[in-house]
Amino acid sequence: MASSNNNNNNEEKMDMDIRYKFTPAKSDVEANGTAQFDPFKERKLEHPTTDGETLTHLLKASLGTGILAMPVAFSYAGLVGGILATVFTAFICTHCAYVLVKCGHTLYRRTHRTAMSFSEIAEVAFENGPEWGRRFGMPTSYCIRYGLFITYFGTCAVYTVIIATNFQQVIEHYYGSPLNLRVMIALLLVPLILLSWVPNLKYLAPVSMVANVFMGVGLGITFYYLVTDMPPVESRPLFLPVMQWPAFFAIVIFAMEAIGVVMPLENQMKTPQNFIGICGVLNQGMAGVTLIYILLGFLGYVKYGDEAAGSITLNLPVDEIPAQAVKILIALAVYCTFGLQFYVCLDIGWVAIKDRFTKRPRLVEYVMRTILVTAAVLLAVAVPTIGPFIGLIGAFCFSILGLLIPIVIEMVTYWEEGFGPGNWIVWKNVIVFVFGVIALVFGSKSSIQDILALYA
Repeated sequence: MASSNNNNNNEEKMDMDIRYKFTPAKSDVEANGTAQFDPFKERKLEHPTTDGETLTHLLKASLGTGILAMPVAFSYAGLVGGILATVFTAFICTHCAYVLVKCGHTLYRRTHRTAMSFSEIAEVAFENGPEWGRRFGMPTSYCIRYGLFITYFGTCAVYTVIIATNFQQVIEHYYGSPLNLRVMIALLLVPLILLSWVPNLKYLAPVSMVANVFMGVGLGITFYYLVTDMPPVESRPLFLPVMQWPAFFAIVIFAMEAIGVVMPLENQMKTPQNFIGICGVLNQGMAGVTLIYILLGFLGYVKYGDEAAGSITLNLPVDEIPAQAVKILIALAVYCTFGLQFYVCLDIGWVAIKDRFTKRPRLVEYVMRTILVTAAVLLAVAVPTIGPFIGLIGAFCFSILGLLIPIVIEMVTYWEEGFGPGNWIVWKNVIVFVFGVIALVFGSKSSIQDILALYA
């Protein structure tokens, strides 16, 4: 009888250990003193990244060229409306990334794994979830894998165009005659290949730090132009009609979204439990990013109003040296960021082929790196106007992968445990779903309009 009671107590304790709670993963481990498997202690990495290095990568992934569109985004929502909408968007994007990592940590323990990619988390969640969803595991995994690869490969191609265009504008100003953009893009091939050869995220961290410095200095000079002879704040509306807000969300969500780098960063951490939590790396990084987005959007809209360009650098005087320095610094920052965006493609591609090349894998990996970079540059050379097309793919993929898929994974992962008092998690996910659909529709609409304008 005593043995039966002990068994019941043990079963209850095990149930409590795996019950879903919105608390930092570290607390789960510390509370589970009798756990037989701790994925964080079992994880073995040759070159693990520290919390600071991971934060640096996260900042660089979220502080892309999309931040330069914040002033025009504010023109759709107003000064106060823009602030509130930016905070809301950042909260949704951060929460979806949090959900993805939290589900990953739960599935680590269930399956005795120490690391999983985004696609693997989805596959494992369905395969270990309710009976009706188990057949969706593999198809969902393939959709995520191919969606991320296409989006980030296209982003790498667009980055080469951005780098070349910024250098082209400055060189033409001093050279006095037009330069061929395709030649400028082709000249980037060797530097980009060398950057792609950085072996892992540990060694890529200093590159991301340099990128953050370049972007920070470039934004600092931009802020100087914005606050010089700035009109009174009262000259701009505080709120604009809510019907215009979806256009705001379409710009900000794709500028801020970085779901593709979340699991690669977590998988390489020395202390992955520190990625989430109230004061975790994710919240620290996104809080800082949100403040910078708000500041640039607010000041840029006050300065230029409805005349704010799609990239705020286009509003800066072309013939002034500080403005030219901004273009060069941003080009260098984008170049340094290329390595982080490329790592997503590399991670997906290497997982797909590594089992076929067990002999001399390091050589094969570097050949694959070179081929992928060359293909991205050739794509940019062939279609320098590729930006709007990738924007359409990004609008479609990021809305689905960054917002909708994580909440589906959450529902499947915790299907057996329940969804909290009053099923509040379900209602929360309904809100995220509606927001994701809005981002999908209006983001795709905006990109289609850009494509039509390009060929009109």
